[in-house]
Amino acid sequence: MAKIPRNFRLLEELEKGEKGIGDGSCSYGLEDGDDIMMSNWNGTIIGPGHTVHENRIYSLKIHCGATYPDDPPTVHFISRVNLPFVNQTNGKVELTKLNVLAKWNRESSIETVLVSIRREMAAFNNRKLPQPPEGSVF
Repeated sequence: MAKIPRNFRLLEELEKGEKGIGDGSCSYGLEDGDDIMMSNWNGTIIGPGHTVHENRIYSLKIHCGATYPDDPPTVHFISRVNLPFVNQTNGKVELTKLNVLAKWNRESSIETVLVSIRREMAAFNNRKLPQPPEGSVF
């Protein structure tokens, strides 16, 4: 099977992101519409219900490097959050601590990363972790 070039893949993701994902709990788009390399993205996750994250809106920055989708994007939380896979100094999602990034493959996408993070927020071990004040940032 032929490998889809990086920019075609990112165009597909942009189109999908602009339409919204499923129930609207995660969204993403280009940080700058003039970014012809489509490298820098913004993401938003609405915290899952029945957790300490409920009704919180989390902002993230996503960078797709030159080797994306062969290699995973780098993901940073802008909004402060206490999760075991997020560096508490700079908000970076640790590659080795989040399954979707640690076991990255070409079929994974920005969407799968955001949905996976949201799923982890609702996981038994994370759903009641004490969180920083709402609105605080890294």
